[in-house]
Amino acid sequence: MTLKNLMTGTALSLLAAAPAFADKADDTLRVAFTKELESVDTYYNSAREGILFTRGVWDALLFRDPISGEISGNLATEWTWIDDVTVEFKLREGVTFHNGEVFNADDVVHTVNFVTNPENGVKVMTNVSWMKSAEKVDDNTVRIILNAPFPLTEEYLASVVVMYPDEYYAEVGPTGMNTNPVGTGPYKVDKVEAGKLYELSLNENYHDSPKGKGKIGKIEVKTIPDMNTQVAELFNGGLDFLWNVPADQAEKLAEMDDRFDVVNAQAMRIGYITMDAQGAVDPDGPMTKKAVRQAIYHAIDRQAIVDALVKGSSEIVNAGCAPIQFGCDLTVKSYDYDPEKAKALLAEAGYPDGFEIDFYAYRDRPYAEALMGFLNAVGIKTNFNYLQYAALREKRTKDEVPISFQTWGSYSLPDVSAITGEFFTGGELDDAHDPEIIEWVKEAGSITDRARREELYSKAHAKIAEEAYWVPLWTYNVNYVLSKELDYTPTDDEVIRFADFAWK
Repeated sequence: MTLKNLMTGTALSLLAAAPAFADKADDTLRVAFTKELESVDTYYNSAREGILFTRGVWDALLFRDPISGEISGNLATEWTWIDDVTVEFKLREGVTFHNGEVFNADDVVHTVNFVTNPENGVKVMTNVSWMKSAEKVDDNTVRIILNAPFPLTEEYLASVVVMYPDEYYAEVGPTGMNTNPVGTGPYKVDKVEAGKLYELSLNENYHDSPKGKGKIGKIEVKTIPDMNTQVAELFNGGLDFLWNVPADQAEKLAEMDDRFDVVNAQAMRIGYITMDAQGAVDPDGPMTKKAVRQAIYHAIDRQAIVDALVKGSSEIVNAGCAPIQFGCDLTVKSYDYDPEKAKALLAEAGYPDGFEIDFYAYRDRPYAEALMGFLNAVGIKTNFNYLQYAALREKRTKDEVPISFQTWGSYSLPDVSAITGEFFTGGELDDAHDPEIIEWVKEAGSITDRARREELYSKAHAKIAEEAYWVPLWTYNVNYVLSKELDYTPTDDEVIRFADFAWK
C-alpha cells in the first residue's frame, strides 16, 4: 500500500497573485488557532492552544528557561524546601493583576486550594492533584503543602500552575474567567468571542519577569479550523504567523523565501493510537483482545507515514513518550510493519474476516486517514469520526471511543510523569486500567529517587508495549511560517510565547 493518494491538497495552488502584506503600522500581530479553546480559564482547558494563551496572560510562581532549562523566580523571588512535602515562597512585591488587584499570598492560597478541590472539576487534575493545599504565612510569604514527595514540583510551578486574583475569581469563578480573563502576564485580554476571536494588548505595568516584557502592542488571535484558509489569510495579509503547518504546505511556502520565513523545530509531542483494552466501551469488543491490538500495531507502516506526511525532524517511537523526557525507555518491544502477520493475529483472535469499528481523531486528518488506510487493508473496516478536541475528550471520558488517533504534548514538561502519569494511573483517560502498571506509575510519580523512578517507568513502558495497550507512532515537529516583517525564534518545547515576538 502507498500513501500517494493520501497527501493533502494545498491552498497555494488555488491562490491568484498575492496582494502585498499589511504592514506593521497598527502594531498588531495576527495569529490563528486551529482548535477552539475549551475554555479561556486555563484550569478548564487541556489543548495546546490554551497553554499558549495561558503563558501570555498569566504567570506562575516560577519560570523555566526554554533554552537552558534553568528554573528561576517569577511571581516568587525565592523558595525554600521546609521538608520533603512543604515548600515556602517569598512573593514578588509590587505586582498587580490586569484589573488592579495587588498580588499577594491570598491569591496563591485561593488558587491552589480551589484547583486542588476535586469538587471544582479542574479539567486535568493530574496537573494539580499532587498539591494538598496552600497556607499563608504573611502577605508576601506562602507555603504549598504536597500530598507526597513529588519530583516535578518546581517544573509544574513554573508552567501549568498559574496564579489567579482571589477576589475576582471568588466572585466570577471559571465562567467569568472564561469570558473576561484576568492575570498578571505580559498581555491582558481585551475581547473574547468564544471560538472566534481573542484580542490582547500589552500590559504596560508588567513586572520584572524572566519572561520579559512584550514588544508588540496588540495581538489578535483568530480561530480558523481549516489550514488552507489560514494559508490564504497569510497571503492576504490577514495573518502574520502560522504554526503546525503541514509539511507539504510548509515546503511550498519555504520556496517563497522572499515573502516568508519557514522554520521547522522539534516538539515534545508524540502521536499514538489508544484502544479500549479494558472493555469500557464494549466488554467483549475486539480491542479487549491482545492479539487484535498487536495486529493493529503490525498493520501500520509508521515510517511510510512519517516519510510522506509528517516529515521534518520527526522519528518513530516505540514507547509512549518523547525521547528527551526523563524516564522514557524506548528499548521496549516493537512491532514491525507486517500486514500478513496482522491478518494472522486477527484470525487467531477470532476475526478471520476482520471487523468493523468506529475510529476517532481530532487533528491531522491526513495522518488519521493514512492510519485507517492501513487498517482497512488488513480487514479492519474503520468508520471515521473526526471531532473537535473537546468533543472527543468528552466522549472518551464517557467510554464511547473504542479506538482513536491522539497526540499529547506533555505540557512541554521533560518528564514522562506528564504523559505516562496522565494515561496509565487509572483515571478517566486510562484505556488499559492495568493494576500493575498503575501501581508502578503512581509510585514513580511520588518519589524523588531518580534511579528508582527510571526503573519503575521502564517496567511500565515494557508492559504497555508487550500488551500493546498503545500504538506509539512518532514524535512531532512543528513548521512555523512567519511574515518577513516578524522577528521570532521558535523553541523546541512547542510553546509559543507572545512576549518573544517583535517587529524587524
